[in-house]
Amino acid sequence: MNLLEAMEKRHSVRVYTDKKITSAIKDELLSCIDECNQEGDLNIQLISDEPKAFDSMMAHYGKFKNVKNYIALIGKKGPDLDEKCGYYGEKIVLKAQQLGLNTCWVAMTYKKIKTAFKIGTNEKLVLVIAIGYGTNQGVEHRIKSTDQVVDTMQNQPEWFINGVKAALLAPTAMNQQKFVFSRHDNQVAIKKGTGFYTKVDLGIVKYHFEIGASKENFNWIKK
Repeated sequence: MNLLEAMEKRHSVRVYTDKKITSAIKDELLSCIDECNQEGDLNIQLISDEPKAFDSMMAHYGKFKNVKNYIALIGKKGPDLDEKCGYYGEKIVLKAQQLGLNTCWVAMTYKKIKTAFKIGTNEKLVLVIAIGYGTNQGVEHRIKSTDQVVDTMQNQPEWFINGVKAALLAPTAMNQQKFVFSRHDNQVAIKKGTGFYTKVDLGIVKYHFEIGASKENFNWIKK
């Protein structure tokens, strides 16, 4: 399964089985996490066999069941932390999908178990990702059309359209998809909307766009 196939097949899953993540799968996941931590200067951690975070009223309200493993997205406080957590968190999510695991981004409906992970000086826990073997593969949600998230569709190259289509498969908070792409030659910009966790969404969407468009075809316009 390549990354584009993982994007298409991956959906949020909130109910998990008791099947344990094998050592071999866990090692591959940890390798991906280590790579993301090095590239993004982050402190992402895999928490295994810890059921307390999702054994609360908030978690039950969020319809989570039997979540015993999750990924804690942690990094140094700064204006770009949320975006980095979204970008590298999604890289881990798609790797998990390739490994046969299911996932769900979780912003508020969990309890912080401080003994489960380590937060360094000047670091912050942004959010977590539930992970494990789901009782199902999740359901596909309605997504916007390409012309709803692009400033103009006229004379757009194939690589750009492919990037936008991949971006539309990205999970976003409340399935808002609050982003708009624009392009000038091989320079691409993305404007985020307002709302909860849109900075995290921005990182997730950027990672999807890069996979769909291929990074060698464009550069991000820095703002």
